[in-house]
Amino acid sequence: MSNNDVSPSAFDGLAALSEAIQSASAERPLRIVGGNTKAFYGRPVEGTPVSTRDHRGITSYDPVELIVSVRAGTLLSELEEALADQGQMLPFEPPHFGAEATVGGTIAAGLSGPRRPWAGSVRDFVLGLRVLDHQGREQRFGGEVMKNVAGYDLSRLMVGAQGTLGLITEVTLKVLPLPTASASLRLEMSQSEALSRLAEWGRKPLPLSAAAWHSGALHLRLEGGASSVAATREAIGGDALEADFWRELRELSLPFFSDASTPLWRISLPTNTPSLDIAGVEPHQLLLDWAGNQRWLKGQVDAESLRDAVAQAGGHATCFTPGTAEPFTPLQPVVAKYHQRVKRKLDPDGIFNPRRLYPDW
Repeated sequence: MSNNDVSPSAFDGLAALSEAIQSASAERPLRIVGGNTKAFYGRPVEGTPVSTRDHRGITSYDPVELIVSVRAGTLLSELEEALADQGQMLPFEPPHFGAEATVGGTIAAGLSGPRRPWAGSVRDFVLGLRVLDHQGREQRFGGEVMKNVAGYDLSRLMVGAQGTLGLITEVTLKVLPLPTASASLRLEMSQSEALSRLAEWGRKPLPLSAAAWHSGALHLRLEGGASSVAATREAIGGDALEADFWRELRELSLPFFSDASTPLWRISLPTNTPSLDIAGVEPHQLLLDWAGNQRWLKGQVDAESLRDAVAQAGGHATCFTPGTAEPFTPLQPVVAKYHQRVKRKLDPDGIFNPRRLYPDW
């Protein structure tokens, strides 16, 4: 697909979205819906549903420049298929959590897959956004080249804001070529040994693109040039691992995640954080991703105690189980004040996904 080619399935639903916003008010807020596959993530929203699904299609794609612009209601799978046809990919490896996942929901949720520590996060690949503001006007933030922003980059502020600051209508992303070679390995070792080995390997130019530990084994993915992958595989050793493991980890569909009745916590930590001593938590209740920077905990724990232990290590904990009173770590008062200022500036009437992130939003 050459630059400025428009997808045959492109539909422009901008006018209807703008009208919905203009009809909203503090008493009649909006619940922004894409594919609804990430509705579990965060607090439930009470409001008039407004769907982005009629505003879809790839509006511009330049494989040579590695840049694509796509409307928010476009299926994530449709975008990934178009990129794969050109030998390219979304480097942040976003989870779908269902076939109906959309690009807008992907950006709003800001979630990244196993490749994140080596390639970067969703925010790192957002070049620009188009957003409908609280008056239904389309605003454009950022651009279509790297390092083009003077001052504060509002486009990246929208990433992970879960639709609380405006309605994303279109996003321009940087993409990358698919790796020429890949191999997945499994090595038997303890959690502490795995963290030590990963810290050591992190200082070397190895073609690592994913690393996860669970149930006494370290799982690795190597990606890059064929010779580099082959040499690293021979040096590290281990058993061959099915490549589908990484998709199942990304989609939280491994057996570890299967018990929906047990709370699931995502713990985000600084690089090279050692094993945490969390009261009542056994090793089999943990799965480490992102070389230990992201740790999944499956079990009944006291939220306050968990968050205190994680905060002492410099991280934060998020509950992925629907219905949790406080899914996100409460903000410190000073930080909360600045967040509130941004919210009031961009959404003065509180019409966008109220209380999605915090109860007083």
